[in-house]
Amino acid sequence: MTTAVLSLGSNLGDRLSHLQAALDALSARLPVVVVSSVYETTPVGGPPQPDFLDAVVAVDVPAGTDLLGVLRGVEAKGARTRGERWGPRTIDVDVIACGSTPSTDPTLTLPHPRAAERAFVLLPWLEIDPDAELPSSGRIADLVGRLDTTGVRCRVDLRLRLPTAR
Repeated sequence: MTTAVLSLGSNLGDRLSHLQAALDALSARLPVVVVSSVYETTPVGGPPQPDFLDAVVAVDVPAGTDLLGVLRGVEAKGARTRGERWGPRTIDVDVIACGSTPSTDPTLTLPHPRAAERAFVLLPWLEIDPDAELPSSGRIADLVGRLDTTGVRCRVDLRLRLPTAR
């Protein structure tokens, strides 16, 4: 079993409901270890669009699992359409890291190539694992210390429900 760190984001429609539906769909396929708080984030790159709600989830991935296939299924269930790069979306689920082993596979590069630059990923990850390290980049706490985090706000008024035991 390997632990994967996933990023969930939504900026269309009922953003919190989209995150919850994605978490529920994930938990139906993979054991969820921990879920961060919900963060509201000013979009980075792409066209003008609404703010995102984001969260980070750690899941256990059994050997032989097609993780990318599971995540694409979650996105499809959430009516994700792939249009403009970095455009608005109902749900986005990214693999940030899977264990400590890097991958240069063009279909799934790990760790995520832009993770070290994304406060909306690193802040919630730091919350759920203060000792975490991004493979090949260093401690999450150190990476966060080098980023502008002003566009990322923890929404203590919003909560994702932890999935029930599988």
